[in-house]
Order: sequence, then C-alpha cells, then structure tokens
Amino acid sequence: MPSVIEVTDLRKSYGGRAVVDGVSFAVEEGEIFGILGPNGAGRTTTVECVEGLRVPDGGRVRVAGHDPVADHDEVARILGAQLQQSELQARLTVWEALELYAAFYPDPADWRAPAERLGLAPKLDTRFGKLSGGQRQRLSIAPALIGSPRVVVLDELTTGLDPRARRDTWQLIEDVRAGGVTVLLVTHFMEEAQRLCDRVAVIDKGRVAALDTPAGLVQRSAGATVVSFTPSAPLDERDLYGLPALASVVQRDGRITLTGTDETVDAVVSLLARHHITARQLRVTDATLDDAFLDLTEGPAEEEAV
Repeated sequence: MPSVIEVTDLRKSYGGRAVVDGVSFAVEEGEIFGILGPNGAGRTTTVECVEGLRVPDGGRVRVAGHDPVADHDEVARILGAQLQQSELQARLTVWEALELYAAFYPDPADWRAPAERLGLAPKLDTRFGKLSGGQRQRLSIAPALIGSPRVVVLDELTTGLDPRARRDTWQLIEDVRAGGVTVLLVTHFMEEAQRLCDRVAVIDKGRVAALDTPAGLVQRSAGATVVSFTPSAPLDERDLYGLPALASVVQRDGRITLTGTDETVDAVVSLLARHHITARQLRVTDATLDDAFLDLTEGPAEEEAV
C-alpha cells in the first residue's frame, strides 16, 4: 500500500533539549496507525509536525506528498485534526460550533451523523460552557471529521469518556476507516490501541523504540504468557528460576505468578506433575499491550515544551 504519511529522521528541540530525536515511520493509506509513549516522550510534538503546527528542526515530513509547513493550505484540505486540548467561546451552542466548523470547508460532511454517534444530538442547544468534560471531549472529535478528510489525526481520542462512550467512539473510528480515511491515533489507552490499530509506533525519549502490529509487540514482550497458581505444597525456588524462557517470578501470599512463554507453561506443568503438586486456581493468560509497553519504555520523561 502507498504511504500517505511519511516521517523521516524528524528532529525537534526546545531550549537545547531534543524532544524528537530522529523519529521515522510511514503510515499506509487506509490504516489506523497508533503512536504510544510516556508523557514527554515526543508523541504530541511529532504529530504537531505532521499537522504543520510546529516547524521541524530537521528531517522530512510529508502528508500525501505535501510538506505540512510549506504546503499548509493543501495539507489542511486533506487532513482533519482533533487536538489534545481545545476551547470554544462559552456561549456558543453545540450546533453553532458544528455549523461553524462546517463553514471552514468547501465540501463538508453532514455533521449530524457523527454528532449522533458521539452522543451530542441531545446537546445541540447546550452552550459550550455548560458541557461536561466528557461532552467537550466528544465535541472536539467532530471537527476532525466534518471536512471529509483523507487523513485524520486524533490526539488522546477518548480521554474523559465513560466506558460506553469510549466504545461507541471506537466504533465510529472504525467506521471512518472503513470509509477510506487514514487515521493517525495518539493514545495513552493500551486497550484502545490494541482494539483499533493496525500498527503501532512506541516512542520513548524522542526515538522510536519499536514499530509493529499490536500482536507483534505483545509477542516480543519479555513475558508473552502469564501463569499464576497456588501450589498445594511448597516448590523449590531453584526449580522455579530454572524454568525455560522465564521472564519473572513473583510469590505473594502463597501464590506464584510467572511470566514467560508457552514453553514456560509446559515446563511448569511438568514440574508440578513430577512433584505430585496440584496447581490450585490455575490461570494462564496472554500478555497485553500494557506489558509490552512497560518493557519498551523507561517511564515518564520531562514535560514537552509548548
């Protein structure tokens, strides 16, 4: 598939500190591409360079072949953006805001469908100043879709939404992609990335720490499988720590939790059988994107400059 977004060796510094330090990735036409990373890792600065809101210090950014800074008008016609934070005049009603956004585009989409999907239909006559935080968040998504974009950038898509609203919004984004729109998604929610994204770039300390499918990142995790149980008799620690492909061992209140691979699970079962020990409340689960994320990152960095 052709790449609609190309980021090559992107660099951006503030006050002599490199916030984005050689980031490269490409987003294919029609995919949902996720960007993950700790606070201050350079995620937001990266997408703001893609949107043309910040000027890179070095490297190359292209959106459908256009430079977001030099060709800002062309990029604005094909790229819709939901900003991480946005404010409107307090007395503006929801429908007035949506009509205003639609007026910015020569061929806007009908805003009523996304407004209904985002749960805003009952609030059309409500002033922005009276909306809850979650309602404001939902309203911030609509402008990204109204311009019938070819590419949409969503930054912290479902922050502040309750679980039902979050899942409804996920379905909306899947429908948007099904309509041929490419989605660049910046998120803190691992479940969101695992549900929506075709591929994910994990950015840590201004660099791409990993780029793969969510399943691929999980498979590369130090512990792709987690097994926990309460043994009917004590186990020798040397036997536990000698298990193949073992990533970690935690013993708490008589319960043992091991992370490793399927090979580790097979070895545990054999170990228990040899010693005639019963595994009570045995539970085997796959690792999640959370586990992979923690393996790949070093924790929060300093806040990004504004």
